[in-house]
Amino acid sequence: MAGLRTSLDIVLLRTFLEVVESGGFAAAAERLALTPSAVSGHIKRLERAAETRLLARTTRRLQMTSAGELLFTYARNIVGLEREARARLGGETLHGRLRIGASEDFAGSWLPEVLETFHRWHSRAVIELKVGITADLIERLRAGALDVVFGKRCARAPEEGELLWEEELVWAYGAHRAFDVTAEVPLALFPEPCVYREAAIAALSLADRPWRLAFESGSMAGCLAAARAGFAVTPVARSQLREGLRTLASDEGMPGLPNACFYAFAGNGTAGTSALIAEVKEAGRRRRFAGAPDSLRLHESMPTGRLPPGF
Repeated sequence: MAGLRTSLDIVLLRTFLEVVESGGFAAAAERLALTPSAVSGHIKRLERAAETRLLARTTRRLQMTSAGELLFTYARNIVGLEREARARLGGETLHGRLRIGASEDFAGSWLPEVLETFHRWHSRAVIELKVGITADLIERLRAGALDVVFGKRCARAPEEGELLWEEELVWAYGAHRAFDVTAEVPLALFPEPCVYREAAIAALSLADRPWRLAFESGSMAGCLAAARAGFAVTPVARSQLREGLRTLASDEGMPGLPNACFYAFAGNGTAGTSALIAEVKEAGRRRRFAGAPDSLRLHESMPTGRLPPGF
């Protein structure tokens, strides 16, 4: 991409990020409120401006080329800086107290990055954070003790909350530990009520797979440590997997699990809660797709015949 004769349009860069992060043209079109053909047109224009192919298609996958991976990294920074500049120039600095509730997986993985950005944009806002079980936090929200809650479900809840993203729930176990497929499944679980606990027990019961509670902790770090040690199996969202862990699947006698659905539950419609929810949604997508993924599975609804040149 050296010596480009045409500037890179930020609108086209946003579209490129959406295609990469959402996994296909149709999903990107839905997020951007565009038609799939318009999204395809944006990618064609961006490739012409970059004077190189950015995406390549195999039989069932959409892959970034090496140039695409390079542009992906720069585009995230460019778009992020543009958002920050607009917020600053628009005088959108927030004041006052914002009371946040978050489940531990949010607080440990997503919120640090979000709060760093939020504080940079809104340095005069005062943040209160309460970490706990999603169901308990929602009760506090309803009682008026919190302004916004970030939590999870193992099923869509259309009647309340804003769906931020979904991801696969998996069985985590020690990467270098042998797993006995004939024995009772030792589980490391959060105390009740916990949607991961409920989903794990329901899946094992439905599959007639014997299980026992081997470890119980209100800490995600504790459950992951038990799994890493080979002491127990714990259900986690795939993004929560860490070094030293692997996933157990059907070939080791483990049933499938539902998706983890991450939600924002807002008690009011203030500018502060809206800005924070938007930043969490953006940061969650950045973190999930950090490091320029090697490949992206195409959505079944992705239009054929509308791909950039050379596909």
